[in-house]
Amino acid sequence: MPDIAAVQSYLRSLQDRICTAIADVDGGTRFEEDAWIRAEGGGGRSRVLKNGAVFEQAGVGYSEVAGATLPPSATAHRPELAGAPWRACGVSLVFHPRNPYLPTTHANVRYFEARPEGRAPIWWFGGGFDLTPFYPFDDDVLHWHRVARDLCEPFGGQARYDAHKRWCDEYFFLRHRGETRGVGGLFFDDLAEDGFESSFAYQRAVGDGFLDAYLPIVGRRRDTPYGEREREFQLYRRGRYVEFNLVYDRGTLFGLQSGGRTESILMSLPPRVRFEYAWTPEPGSAEARLADYLRPRDWLGELA
Repeated sequence: MPDIAAVQSYLRSLQDRICTAIADVDGGTRFEEDAWIRAEGGGGRSRVLKNGAVFEQAGVGYSEVAGATLPPSATAHRPELAGAPWRACGVSLVFHPRNPYLPTTHANVRYFEARPEGRAPIWWFGGGFDLTPFYPFDDDVLHWHRVARDLCEPFGGQARYDAHKRWCDEYFFLRHRGETRGVGGLFFDDLAEDGFESSFAYQRAVGDGFLDAYLPIVGRRRDTPYGEREREFQLYRRGRYVEFNLVYDRGTLFGLQSGGRTESILMSLPPRVRFEYAWTPEPGSAEARLADYLRPRDWLGELA
């Protein structure tokens, strides 16, 4: 039987460990916590670091919630679960660095359980992590994907990495722009076929691997000199992040449709952003170079 208490314990610990590590790296301020209760069932704790030395905003949320009926965002690809009672728990984070040379990043690990009438509970894991640079460095992209590939090794090796990398490329894709949100990583959902213990172990590998993937990039890029041009480009490209989260992201839709805490759901949005009509970068510029990274690519094959 699924051990949801073990999952919840791991996720709470993961939130603690990530917040401690990021606050230590930032060195300028600490996370503030909002504990909240959801009227229909459950609650969570949202932690946000604002105006830090490294991070303009970093949010790490934990929730364990339940409801009488799964919302449409959760049943669009599982229509047989429509109307089923459910419960879920997860950790989700988004970091918006101050330095334009340090990429924005997102990670999420979650567990769902639905209880259709007259049937045994149906459970599954989901999650992943992805990277959104504004000024990409090949060394950073290689490191990110090597960590992703290596953590997949005990769970199907190259085949698991290839499948979940491809899923990430396909999911974090702005169809109206014809571009990926960044350079990808891993994404998975509906993971159950390997059994609870193996699926849970993979979730832990992804959750634990996030800091291994991101912190070395922070160390390399946090002090890179930049000026107003780079800052303005960062703010412009953050607009794409807003577009994806508000138009396509299933986690955002699920939170809003299930009556979640709005401030916690939208803490993924950047604190500052700009939109500019029909702007295009100067050909051959560092800003124009980004376009070549916003498409599915075999990073480990092309850049190694």
